[in-house]
Amino acid sequence: MSRGPGAGIAPVDKPKSITRALRKLLRYMGNARLVLIAVMFFAMAGTVFQVVGPKVMGMATTEIAEGLTAKMNGTGGFDFDAIKRILLITIGLYFAGSAAGAIQAEIMTVVTQRIGYRMRRDISEKIDRMPMSYFESRSYGDVLSRITNDVDTFTQSLSQSFSQLVQAVTIIAGTIVMMFVISRLMALIALVMLPVSAVLVRLLVRVSQKYFRTQQESLGRINGKVEESFSGHVVIQAFGKEERMKADFEEENDVLCQSAWKAQFFSGLMMPVMLFVTNLGYVGVAVSGGYFAVKGVIGVGDIQAFIQYIKNLNQPMQQMAQVLNQIQSMSAAVERVFEFLDEAEEDDGKAEGAEPAGLSGPCEGAVAFDHVRFGYDPASPVIHDFSADVKPGQKIAIVGPTGAGKTTIVKLLMRFYDVDAGAIRLDGRDVREYDRHELRKNFGMVLQDTWLYSASIRDNIRYGRQDASDEEVERAAKAAHVHHFIKALPGGYGMALNEDGTNVSQGQKQLITIARAILADSPVLILDEATSSVDTRTEELIQKAMDNLMKGRTSFIIAHRLSTIKNADLILVMDHGDIIEQGTHETLLAKGGFYAGLYNSQFS
Repeated sequence: MSRGPGAGIAPVDKPKSITRALRKLLRYMGNARLVLIAVMFFAMAGTVFQVVGPKVMGMATTEIAEGLTAKMNGTGGFDFDAIKRILLITIGLYFAGSAAGAIQAEIMTVVTQRIGYRMRRDISEKIDRMPMSYFESRSYGDVLSRITNDVDTFTQSLSQSFSQLVQAVTIIAGTIVMMFVISRLMALIALVMLPVSAVLVRLLVRVSQKYFRTQQESLGRINGKVEESFSGHVVIQAFGKEERMKADFEEENDVLCQSAWKAQFFSGLMMPVMLFVTNLGYVGVAVSGGYFAVKGVIGVGDIQAFIQYIKNLNQPMQQMAQVLNQIQSMSAAVERVFEFLDEAEEDDGKAEGAEPAGLSGPCEGAVAFDHVRFGYDPASPVIHDFSADVKPGQKIAIVGPTGAGKTTIVKLLMRFYDVDAGAIRLDGRDVREYDRHELRKNFGMVLQDTWLYSASIRDNIRYGRQDASDEEVERAAKAAHVHHFIKALPGGYGMALNEDGTNVSQGQKQLITIARAILADSPVLILDEATSSVDTRTEELIQKAMDNLMKGRTSFIIAHRLSTIKNADLILVMDHGDIIEQGTHETLLAKGGFYAGLYNSQFS
């Protein structure tokens, strides 16, 4: 019970609206929306130049055809000046279109990367503001997937889809206008198939969207499986569970595979469907264009231009299908990112209606538990009725069987969770009236699960007090009896630890974290099985150092090895969330109750 809610993944939500996700994205972009307008301008300008090009090129074709006819009839020849002028105009149009396209592409790349940078920064900052309950109920791999896979999917899709969408819409609109300029009847024949293709695409988008959503969710769970396998590979091998982990991974991988291929299959149908429909329109235009040319209604150059426009219309229609595919993937990723950013945060303020608490300096360390009641699920309390009065400077040991609620008491003290009933007071004031960050500055912690990060040993010890000098770091290491070991390492205090400090032993990691707590010099200490990973001889040395450290400080010691807390000022014996005994080591042994049974069982 003391571990908190069980880890797991929340159920997959139903697919949300693409338009809702895009609206949230536009609000998130803020001032970047103005830059997107500039991107739209350059994209549209470049597209307009490209659209006008075939019409101008058709004029050159008409000049050549008329010159050839005149030369064959002996009534004239080619007007090379007119042809040259038309070709130069065409080259200028295409050059301007390419330049505008290059500018918008460069701007779009910068914008998307900046938005992606902001998303990663916001997710990283959001992680620091999330309550402990969030991380105790979800997979780390799912959170990592949102900051890596989902943000990458968003930036890549946005960079490609936005400018392509603007270009495709502009080309379609411009091409339709130019087609009607040449021949209304031929334009109607070419466009009659567009509503059909639009309906088919809409159906395909609706079907494929739910699979894109499932794909992103499953990818997050896959990352969680991989993270668990890497972090626990020693335990997995020790218990021979490789096949079990492989089966679990294959089961989740199968879900990802099924959703991914279905998403790609339905979205991949868009281009063939649109190609088939547009080709039907192309056949109709080719037949009618030949008929009108024979009748002398339109010129040869107009036919050439119209055929080029049909091809130009076909390309953006196919591009639209591809863009819709990217938008679906992007919207699924964006939804997951914003779901995380919209999660409820750990409030930084005080309890509602409370006046600001005066924590201008270090606290004295008086702690009172007043009929505390708490449950991770309020319907199933872990702590039923916990009361204790701790005076400044006292050493308080909390003991009891596994699941008695020992670690939960510490989490409540540091406001990782708030009590359901009763109160915890620090220096006479309810901890809920203090700012969480300011409150936690007064606590130093050494946990059973050691945490070190990828940096030098000196930086890891200095983590609790960044302004500490190198001499102070070494004094703390000596007090923790880790100085000699560090000096024997290549690089000494400057040696870089790898991720989670796996290039030193578990006991050495424990000693480094104890040195970190010593350096932090906090008025209240919390030691959760702080010597569980060291040998008996080192434990005795650490115990002496910790005794010196705890003088004048309020200390809470959670221990299963009861020999380490014999000199505590007060021992609280917990069972099923309640204090069943309290007193000193000698009085509790003399009482011959629950504590005496726990203590003597270590030697039986």
